[in-house]
Amino acid sequence: MVAVQANKYADELLETATNMTKPGKGILAMDESNPTCGGRLEALGIENIEENRRRYRDVLLTTPNLGEHCGGAILFDETLYQSATDGRTFVQVMKDHGMYPGIKVDTGLRPLANSNGEQWCQGHDQLAERCAAYYEQGARFCKWRTVVSIPAGPTMQAVKVAADGLARYGAIAQNAGLVPIIEPEILLDGDHTIEQNFEVASLVWAETFKCMMDQGVMLDRILLKPSMVAPGADCEKKASAEEVAALTLKMLNSRIPPCVPGIMFLSGGLSELDSTLYLNAMNQTANPWHISFSYARALQNTVLKTWAGDDDNKEEAQKILARRAKENGEAQMGKFDVTKSETEGASMYVKGYVY
Repeated sequence: MVAVQANKYADELLETATNMTKPGKGILAMDESNPTCGGRLEALGIENIEENRRRYRDVLLTTPNLGEHCGGAILFDETLYQSATDGRTFVQVMKDHGMYPGIKVDTGLRPLANSNGEQWCQGHDQLAERCAAYYEQGARFCKWRTVVSIPAGPTMQAVKVAADGLARYGAIAQNAGLVPIIEPEILLDGDHTIEQNFEVASLVWAETFKCMMDQGVMLDRILLKPSMVAPGADCEKKASAEEVAALTLKMLNSRIPPCVPGIMFLSGGLSELDSTLYLNAMNQTANPWHISFSYARALQNTVLKTWAGDDDNKEEAQKILARRAKENGEAQMGKFDVTKSETEGASMYVKGYVY
């Protein structure tokens, strides 16, 4: 049997994953592509140009004490090389917060040939070289998002393609010194029940971990970014936070090895309030992982609307982000008190959402 070469970054990868999963900490996901970020800006009458995208990202990353509850932030390629208004690079701003810079490394979804209208995620070409360049720029973790559609079946073809793509990405990322976030998102689109979601999520995660083990991915040096087990957006039968937490934890306990350091949930179109309530409910019982958040819209939605392109509103917008990060940090420890929250509960679900 041929010996496998040891990963020279193994100790650093473990340190990064450990520091990002300290009590009360989660991840700020702000890796929206330029078209997606620009679309949100344009909806508020803000021109989609690089400077305006930079200004908005400056609002997020220069929020005072952001590192208290965010161990890292996932950036888009453009953001990793930009600088704050005060002249510091965004990488330096994050280091000053005690946060780790992360980077989105997939290059988007494409139609999966000969499938039931499903998608696959591309980006493996030159991935090793890109990861090496991102590490040199200061990134220490990365993210790859693929999706699985319940209304589409899903077909085993789509599930296997998603799992294999995530595993190959994970191995490449670790060998470049980046802790990989593994994210097969089970889309909310559809009228499926919470029980159907449970079955599909169980299948997807079983296949994903098999592929990661086949690829030699170090499971104690990854982070997961699953969607919560919840009914489809069009399902008539809704679920309580307790039901979502119970089935999500049941799925995790049947599929995820205890050595995985962090499970950082995506909000997936849930409302700001629901995403926090569900996370809090999952942390009411003991489990072997750091169960936390990697939210985008559930942290940013009200922040962006408050800033609205006017830097006179920057301080107020940052106070909202700090509060949302704090609330989710409390939820990570099972200590969120909804009666003391100002967060609204409007859904942010968007059918066919493109990240």
